[in-house]
Amino acid sequence: MKIVIAGAGDIGFHLAKLLSFEQKNIVLIDINAEVLEYAQSHLDVQVIRGDSGSVGVLKEAGAEDADLFLAVTTSEKTNLVTAILAKKMGARQTIARVSNIEYLDAANRELFQELGIDSLISPRALAAQEIERLVKQRSLTDHFEFEEGKISLFGITLEHHSPAVNRTIDEITAHHPGIRFKPIAILRGHQTIIPRGGTVLLRNDHLYFITSRHQIKEVLSLFGKEIQPARRIMIVGGTDVGIRTAELLEKDYHVTIVEDNKNICKDLVETLKKTLVVKGDPGNIELLREEGLEQMDVFIAVTPNSETNIITSLMAKECGIAKTIALVENADYTHISQNIGVDTIINKKLIAANNIFRYVRKGKIEAITSLHGVDAEIIEFVVQKSNRLTRVPLRELHFPEHALIGGVIRRDESMIPDGNFQLQLDDKVIVFALPEAIQAVEKMFR
Repeated sequence: MKIVIAGAGDIGFHLAKLLSFEQKNIVLIDINAEVLEYAQSHLDVQVIRGDSGSVGVLKEAGAEDADLFLAVTTSEKTNLVTAILAKKMGARQTIARVSNIEYLDAANRELFQELGIDSLISPRALAAQEIERLVKQRSLTDHFEFEEGKISLFGITLEHHSPAVNRTIDEITAHHPGIRFKPIAILRGHQTIIPRGGTVLLRNDHLYFITSRHQIKEVLSLFGKEIQPARRIMIVGGTDVGIRTAELLEKDYHVTIVEDNKNICKDLVETLKKTLVVKGDPGNIELLREEGLEQMDVFIAVTPNSETNIITSLMAKECGIAKTIALVENADYTHISQNIGVDTIINKKLIAANNIFRYVRKGKIEAITSLHGVDAEIIEFVVQKSNRLTRVPLRELHFPEHALIGGVIRRDESMIPDGNFQLQLDDKVIVFALPEAIQAVEKMFR
């Protein structure tokens, strides 16, 4: 499979990194020699320096033979022109990164498809959708549902008072045999750990589980947590992400948004229907207190300054806010959230890259998602034919060391498998896999 990526910035580089594990034929285009040199020294990719909007550069990159062409430069116009040219030259599928959320409307999408752009991706819109998802369960740092809720995946942070701290997975499960759950990942500092029965849990570990939806409450209780719905939300920063987030949330929550710029505040008042708009410095903690910070359930920081977002989120946490979310530009920051006290740090470029990555993973894959700060994928496969997968129990499958099966959905039944479990035809299997294991896992399900 040949993939051409125009733009070697955060999105392009992260995509190339994800795809390099797949041993794809990847060509990276950028006008910046420095970023290309860095990419070439760290990844197995071909690089071409030049303007991706140039027909000559696209010919050099072999756009006419591309199975997938991704236009993800920082220039919206360049991306649109590049994707259209690549499609006319013969690229099978084209995706363009855009800033204008208006382009995502159904009618406009159809217009762009007629021009030759198969899909449009907006990092800002995707970030707002991600924040909305994170808000829904404020006790959890992440929450995904597979097959309309038959199986749930969620994440929590182990605080010092958690009864699970300094205990092994086996010790916890042995005392509660009626509660079925599967720990699938631990984020400890920068390290992603696949937990086994003897793994000892530590304070500040970020722990991810799979369980059936009706047992989430019981699993949380084992770790000293309880489900707490959110009602009141404060957003600081009237950025595009802030506006989009407020639009999504104001239908179901009491939302307050704080912005310092007078003209932006006017736009917010005109755009938002139910949100309270406050003019003031988002970094002024006393102002935020006056506007009800300490009564909020969720605090969301999406100003243009990453450091301001992190610091204000930490201050909100000090005020007793149960859930804090900070948007950052530096992708490296996404790994440090649980170490410094912010519940979730997100990066819109990484969210966009992960979203685009799913276009490559079609076929036997039903769904795919990723976890903030975790270098791994959660993939839902379907057992399409009778083979070794269906003939022996899981313990005899020789599953890759850096992957595990977290849950199985069989018709209307959700299951948390152990080593004696045996897969059947048409089972939907939820797999957690580090990048180096994904290719081996995919081979098993072909």
